[in-house]
Amino acid sequence: MKIEIPSNIKGIIFDMDGTLVDSLPVHFAAWDVVMEKHNTTYPRELFDEFSGLPVTKIVPIVNERLGLNLNTEEVVSEKEVFLLNNIDMIKPIKPVMDVVLEYHKKLPMSIGTGSVKHITLAVLKKLNLEKYFNAVVTADDVNNHKPEPDTFLKCAELMKVNPKECVVLEDGEKGIEAAIKGGIPVIDVRKYI
Repeated sequence: MKIEIPSNIKGIIFDMDGTLVDSLPVHFAAWDVVMEKHNTTYPRELFDEFSGLPVTKIVPIVNERLGLNLNTEEVVSEKEVFLLNNIDMIKPIKPVMDVVLEYHKKLPMSIGTGSVKHITLAVLKKLNLEKYFNAVVTADDVNNHKPEPDTFLKCAELMKVNPKECVVLEDGEKGIEAAIKGGIPVIDVRKYI
C-alpha cells in the first residue's frame, strides 16, 4: 500500500529507525548482546516501549525497572560498537523509501531521530541516503527528546517550513506523541510496512 502525502504539505520529516530503515532487529540484537554481557536480558516489551528514545535516556529507566546498575556510558559504547559492526544488516524500508524518491527535489525533507549523530550519519552514508535530506536532527542536536516535539520542530526550522505544513513519518509511539505535541501532522508508517 502506497503512503499518500497530503497535497498541502510543504516539508517531510522522517524518523529513521523502524521508519526509513529496517534497523530495529539490529538494535534489539545489540541490546541482547549488551545485556548478556551484564548477565541479564532485555524484555521485548521494554524495547518496544522505549523505541525512539536515545540510549542515554533508556539505561536509567531500565536500571530502575529491572533493578540493575548498568553504566550508561558503557552500555552506549557497547551498543554502538555492535551497531557499527552490523550496519550491513540495515536496509531501507521500501514504502517509506518510495516517498523519499517521489519527493526528492520537490519538497524539503529531513531526518528526525533519537539516534546519536555519528550512528545516524554512518547508516545514511552506508545506504547512500544522505543526498536526499536537507537536514538531519539527532539526539545530539536537541535537549528534549521524543516524546517532546523538539526534534521535529528543529527539522521544520532547518527546512524553513512551518511545522503545521510538514508531515512526520514515524513508527514509534513516542515519536507519534512528539509530532502531535508539536502540532505537526503525522503518518503512522506501521500501517504500510
